[in-house]
Amino acid sequence: MDPLSNAYAIVKADRRPRFLAKEDLFHIPIVGRALKGARQIPVRRETGDKTAPLRMMMKALTEDQVVVIYPEGTVTKRPDRRPMEGKTGAVRLSLATGVPITPMASWGSQAIWQKSGKGSLKYGRPIWVKAGPPLYFADRVDKANDHDALKEMTAEVIAALATLVEDLAARYPGAWSSEA
Repeated sequence: MDPLSNAYAIVKADRRPRFLAKEDLFHIPIVGRALKGARQIPVRRETGDKTAPLRMMMKALTEDQVVVIYPEGTVTKRPDRRPMEGKTGAVRLSLATGVPITPMASWGSQAIWQKSGKGSLKYGRPIWVKAGPPLYFADRVDKANDHDALKEMTAEVIAALATLVEDLAARYPGAWSSEA
């Protein structure tokens, strides 16, 4: 549910989100047409080909579009739902384009749709989304090939996301908290 709630928040801010999506989804008749029409970015995970999606993301960012990247690359597996260790792609993209990263977190959707186990479709559940201040890395562009520096910058992104998640979780309505 996070992509839907994140997309809604971005659209409400008068922007159009571009997401990375598994290339296989583009071959499903109705879903594929919708993804292509919405100009989402296909990713072929099993091939390791990062060039085409990277070019598409860079082009989108240079055209002042919003590219949504989940730095963990998967649904969190932590029981407290806090962010796990992130991958360096978002930071590398920020360094390559000079575009800052705006961290965005959501809370409440984790109880609705789960990869494993039963979710709750109880009517009225709030899903909260919060964006933090932009993170600028342009002053560290000289560190673009330094793996340790990339990991450190990625840790800054994850820390910003964790702060947002902790705030949302702490303020989330008590009536729903036991299921969140």
